[in-house]
Amino acid sequence: MLLRSIYRDNVRWCWPHHYAGEWDARHGIYVQPGSRGKLVKRAIDGNYLEFWISGAESFDWTWQDAHVLRFMRPGDTHTIEIWWDLDWQLTGWYVNLQAPLVVRGSFFDTTDQALDITVEPDGTWAWKDESDLAQMVELGVLDDASANEVRAEGERVIAERPWPTGWENWRPPAEWQPLPLPEDWHVV
Repeated sequence: MLLRSIYRDNVRWCWPHHYAGEWDARHGIYVQPGSRGKLVKRAIDGNYLEFWISGAESFDWTWQDAHVLRFMRPGDTHTIEIWWDLDWQLTGWYVNLQAPLVVRGSFFDTTDQALDITVEPDGTWAWKDESDLAQMVELGVLDDASANEVRAEGERVIAERPWPTGWENWRPPAEWQPLPLPEDWHVV
């Protein structure tokens, strides 16, 4: 499976994933350290969105610091993710807010909406990248109404509290290795 964030027909980031199973009618996909993908890097000042909207090519990047199991289904405007460190200690959950997910065979396509939610192992949560959401409005990526819808989706997920998922003790099969980036990763 290849999870991609696409903006104006340009892949802004993508990572190859193993298919892990289903939870709550959602597809579970797993990215492991060593998987090679593409990413729009943050600049030293933290500002990357101008580059993100420019259409310039994404950079080669190797996923390094975490095991991540992501759950999503077609049409979802968020993911529910479980994050572990390299030693499989739970570091928490993550909610990525996004455009509705479109599944095309092994491609899982969406557009990242900048605003996210982090959830600590004790269940406390926080907004992440609020300034990026505001900048998306300033740059014309989203209008005010769309930005409000993104935040409302986050508030809905927070109220639902879909963590823990029951997958926190899951581990991948021993034979799974980091996946290569497919040659057609950029074809939209």
